[in-house]
Amino acid sequence: MSGALSWPFLRLYLLVLLYFSANSILNVIIPLKGDALGATNTTIGLIMGAYLFTTMFFRPWAGHIIQKHGSIKVLRLILIINGFALILYTVTGLGGYLVARMLQGVSTAFFSMALQIGIIDALPEKDRSQGISLYSLFSYIPGIIGPILAIGIWQGGMEYFAFVMIGITIFTGVVGYSAKMDKQEAQTVTKNSEQGINMFHSFGQLVKNSYLFTCSVLMLVGSIIFGATTIFIPLYADVIKNGNAGIFLMIMAGTVVLSRFALRKKIPSDGKWHPGFIMGTMLLLATGTQCVSFAINGGASFFYVGAFLIGIAQALLYPTLTTYLSFVLPQVNRNVLLGLFIAMADLGVSLGGVMMGPIADMSSYSMMYTLCAGLGVIMIVFTYFRRNIFNGDLQ
Repeated sequence: MSGALSWPFLRLYLLVLLYFSANSILNVIIPLKGDALGATNTTIGLIMGAYLFTTMFFRPWAGHIIQKHGSIKVLRLILIINGFALILYTVTGLGGYLVARMLQGVSTAFFSMALQIGIIDALPEKDRSQGISLYSLFSYIPGIIGPILAIGIWQGGMEYFAFVMIGITIFTGVVGYSAKMDKQEAQTVTKNSEQGINMFHSFGQLVKNSYLFTCSVLMLVGSIIFGATTIFIPLYADVIKNGNAGIFLMIMAGTVVLSRFALRKKIPSDGKWHPGFIMGTMLLLATGTQCVSFAINGGASFFYVGAFLIGIAQALLYPTLTTYLSFVLPQVNRNVLLGLFIAMADLGVSLGGVMMGPIADMSSYSMMYTLCAGLGVIMIVFTYFRRNIFNGDLQ
């Protein structure tokens, strides 16, 4: 095999799978634990949102530091931080969970930027979308088994939780510390570090750069919906007849994995803007979220259909926008600007908990998901009105 499926890249994908396996369990355990301790949806949303809110803050700096110092030194340090965070979950309560989520957020900012920048730089343009899609695919594979495992841990006894977290820490460390960087990559890092990137100027591009602004708005709103789905489904499922959070999250993650593999060659990798593709993706997201909302009356069938549609949308949106930006952003500060874009995805997931939690407290889960569906419709209109501004041009 060659390209995005060659052995060096498969090894990176294995590291991604191990690294993100803990979150597939924590995304279920933390809301259930919080609810058992009497925490409100607002509190649970804040704890869950702290992870990616922290990631968002550090993401642009991660792109700059990795470009300056290289990925391997950074990778080994953040694996230690991540391991400490996972162990902290096993010995603390909700207050410690908040600290652990923030530590995870810091390490994830550097981990994901290091691997995605490496994939983009190493692959030829025609394989770039496949590489990004496969990276995202392996980050979601744990979501197939993790939710069911988490519910089993919750129902069978939390003493197994510590063994699982420690095991994930050890295996991730072994694979991560065996990673190598060749001379060619080191030379590229040295060359890039001499470019003298102005970080504050780069932040201004989030608004001034039309490509970055449009993709960031779409990713922000899409991620708010994804975040609200992931965080509150473990609680919403309890009020759905025959609803099961583990099955829902397993269907959604499985759909993401299968779609990203089956459709990886369909994702545009030509550096051109495809508004019809984006609008179709947002339509799937809005429809799926409304199905989840209607499940309170329509039953489990709408609940699980929603999981399937949201999974397809999630599989397509991120790699499509990331691949497009990898072509059109200026080379001199591309890594920092990509960091800003991915930070918008992090912010969106965080806001999905922080904003939607109070809305669920004041109204209901069903109403909150209807609001999310409305946001998806707004993004369809947003994409339609900006369909002609790029004209397929590259910067």
